[in-house]
Amino acid sequence: MKSYLAAALQMTSVPDLSKNLAQAEELIDLAVRQGAQLVGLPENFSFMGEENQKLSQAEAIATETEKFLKTMAQRFQVTILGGGFPIPVKDTGKVYNTALLIDPNGQELSRYYKTHLFDVNVPDGNTYRESSTVMAGIDLPSVSFSQELGNIGLSVCYDVRFPELYRHLSLKGADVMFVPAAFTAFTGKDHWQVLLQARAIENTCYVIAPAQTGLNYARRQTHGHAMIIDPWGVILADAGEKPGVAIAEINPSRLEQVRRQMPSLQHRVF
Repeated sequence: MKSYLAAALQMTSVPDLSKNLAQAEELIDLAVRQGAQLVGLPENFSFMGEENQKLSQAEAIATETEKFLKTMAQRFQVTILGGGFPIPVKDTGKVYNTALLIDPNGQELSRYYKTHLFDVNVPDGNTYRESSTVMAGIDLPSVSFSQELGNIGLSVCYDVRFPELYRHLSLKGADVMFVPAAFTAFTGKDHWQVLLQARAIENTCYVIAPAQTGLNYARRQTHGHAMIIDPWGVILADAGEKPGVAIAEINPSRLEQVRRQMPSLQHRVF
């Protein structure tokens, strides 16, 4: 593993697949022109709308999104994470919220079905029932091993509140953890940054967190602040509140330094 640049993309996705993919392509191009070799797209990057709209279009969204990710990875010769899009689950009327990691040859490196579903009454008056349309994944995420980019673990949004998932990735050898998200504006202002920093610090890993931002549809407001955080918890890049790119160096020497200075993973009791 050598030092390289990673990018966490920030989007305002809407209930329009073609518009979202066009926006994503522009941001991928921007990231690559700045030198990024690893690019992450946020949760719901290809479609973000009402649940009934998502279900009715799920087959098309799944097909077009997967094709798009493979095409972009090959065209730009980078590794790309599609941070969350619906894939229909046969005979259930539901979908998996799916994160997909694709290599520069357009080959799938790893796939993760979101396990923790966001069923929450948020104090701002909005109610979310992700489980009404999404089937929870039953498998913990795997780690994709790469000599060039380090060992990469996947998660999606609400997972960030469950540290045991990230400890699992850490014990599997993760150097870099993705947390693509569509965090609500209300919870994001208090919890987004501190949770990401905690996951980075406790596992001495880089955290790459692509994000949704702004008004996506109806009353759905997302927090933004796509980030890249180093193993000491230092925020290396923050995309703010507008669509754009957070880009930073993933440095194996920094990883080794932090793990040497704070060998907490070696001191685990359970």
